[in-house]
Amino acid sequence: MHIADFKARYSSHFQEAGTFVFSPGRINIIGEHTDYNGGFVLPAAINHAIYVGVSKRTDTKIVLYAEDFKAYFETDIHALAPTEIGWPNYILGVVDQLIKRGYSLSGFNLYLDGDVPLGAGLSSSAAVECATGYALSELFALNLGKMEIAQIGQLAEHTFAGVNCGIMDQFASVFGKENEVVKLDCRSLAYEYVPFDITGHKIVLLNTNVKHSLGSTAYNTRREQCEAAVAAVKVKYPDVALLRDVTVPMLGELVTDLEIYTKARFVIDEIARVTQACEALRAGDLKKLGAYMYETHEGLSQAYEVSCPELDFLVEVVKSKEAVLGARMMGGGFGGCTINLVKEEEVAALIEEVSTSYLTEFKKELTAYVVTPSPGTGKL
Repeated sequence: MHIADFKARYSSHFQEAGTFVFSPGRINIIGEHTDYNGGFVLPAAINHAIYVGVSKRTDTKIVLYAEDFKAYFETDIHALAPTEIGWPNYILGVVDQLIKRGYSLSGFNLYLDGDVPLGAGLSSSAAVECATGYALSELFALNLGKMEIAQIGQLAEHTFAGVNCGIMDQFASVFGKENEVVKLDCRSLAYEYVPFDITGHKIVLLNTNVKHSLGSTAYNTRREQCEAAVAAVKVKYPDVALLRDVTVPMLGELVTDLEIYTKARFVIDEIARVTQACEALRAGDLKKLGAYMYETHEGLSQAYEVSCPELDFLVEVVKSKEAVLGARMMGGGFGGCTINLVKEEEVAALIEEVSTSYLTEFKKELTAYVVTPSPGTGKL
């Protein structure tokens, strides 16, 4: 994204001096579907971001323009409600949370653009929420802290987008650092940065271009299944609050429903894999990290059942290639990207070969992105 062009487009829609911010998309190295179970995740902000320009109005109107959809949306700050259109909800939900927290706002214009692919599992929605929170904090001098911006974004997604997401996406977008990943405890929100030294290798995202919506029933069903496992264990172990607290022996003893057992077991194993992956990174053992990624994909596909034929194909096709140390589906599932740890000199050849195979198999184009851990939300 060329920043000067972005600012010029903003001016063409709103003839006001603007405040300009960015908030990046995110990858998650490992730790999928662990966040809403109080477990650990290992995300990083990336070098693809959502860009927002804002300016104050003299009335109480909120006027939005989304470059991706070439569409305006207008409402009043006193008449906030979710809309069936979809994209404005990620912005309006943030405004709603700010008002509920007692912050003083007036009407504003907001221009939205970015290069985070929509529906690719890179959390464009969280980036929109965090960019909006940061921009409005700057515009109205609210002095929001990083954690509050992330939490407001999460609640906006719950209330206006109808997705009961964990905190990881918003957290990663705000707290990202260059060449570091963040080990986040999703229960306590304690976190530590882990150096991401993959010298000689690159992170390559292969986008299936199958659009998924986390509002789909399957995501919420998985949450319910995890909660059912916790409820079963709680009967004997009342101190258990989240799946994070459940051990494999507890699960085997008290969860008799095979479906619920299988889903919960994946999450317990995945929480442990995050810690193991951090140990591998600190030891510089990228082969071990890659092996954990493959393990995660198998669990997401076979046990947790949130994959799809396109994602499974992309992981299977790289598994035999020496250039790829690890691969897995990333994000909520049912489409989006695979994340691949690839030897740097082989990246171009791999993308070309896999793109051809994917087109032959699914009659669909593959899109590839080479990404690096990058700084979190900030002012342009």
